[in-house]
Amino acid sequence: MSRAEKSGIAKDMQAKVMAKFDPRLEAEAIQWMEAVTKKRIVGKLADVLHDGTYLCGLMNTLKPGSINKINTTTLAFKQMENIDKYLKAVVAYGVPVSDTFQTIDLYEASEGAGNMVQVIDNIHALGRAAQRNHYSGPRLGVKLADAAPRNFSEETMKAGQTVIGLQAGFNRGASQAGMAAPGTTRHI
Repeated sequence: MSRAEKSGIAKDMQAKVMAKFDPRLEAEAIQWMEAVTKKRIVGKLADVLHDGTYLCGLMNTLKPGSINKINTTTLAFKQMENIDKYLKAVVAYGVPVSDTFQTIDLYEASEGAGNMVQVIDNIHALGRAAQRNHYSGPRLGVKLADAAPRNFSEETMKAGQTVIGLQAGFNRGASQAGMAAPGTTRHI
């Protein structure tokens, strides 16, 4: 199915999205996905990921059983269902919702209308989450820092209360009272 060319603000918005596209990030994502799934990506990434089966297989490789049924039909709503299952699985795996994409971003990307930038960002976020979840296979991106909670004793907490705030000086009772003559207005 082909779409009419975008015009007006829609064309401007699509150009803005495509300006953020980085082929290096796409190549890194492809290399990582191929290494994890042991399945080669042939052709455009958007075309390979379009039906969601590759992404579901990727997620099942990282966390077996995370997507129980992968639809292999060519029906559009079943393909979009695959993408939706993948998105739910990555959030459950630890990818922040802010690093996900809309199903339509990927589904329409093969026609040039979607948002592959967001899809590739999501794959990088999945790579970071895989490291945090102790996936021992190939790595993508940097490892996210773990939380380092501080546990202070009661004695240390009380000692902190004796520290004088406003380290630059003492200003108790400071005000601007008396700075102007009584009855005059302040000129700004």
